[in-house]
Amino acid sequence: MPKIAGWAEFPEGVREHLIERMRDRRITLEDLNRLRLWIESDPEVPDGMWYKDFGSFKLCGEGQLPKTFLLPGQPAKGMKV
Repeated sequence: MPKIAGWAEFPEGVREHLIERMRDRRITLEDLNRLRLWIESDPEVPDGMWYKDFGSFKLCGEGQLPKTFLLPGQPAKGMKV
């Protein structure tokens, strides 16, 4: 199973989309800190679509790349990690 890629490895379009969604979804510094701690734990993620529910937001990705943030009530596709 792949590991999440580092920020520098994300394609520019993915980085821009994530930043835009962080603003749109009002992801807080506390939320980002929980995300950082999870990423620092070097989690494995599926090759296909996946999501991680943090309670106040969901991070959705595919393989090693996170792709977007969702609000708590928005449905996510893929395997829950």
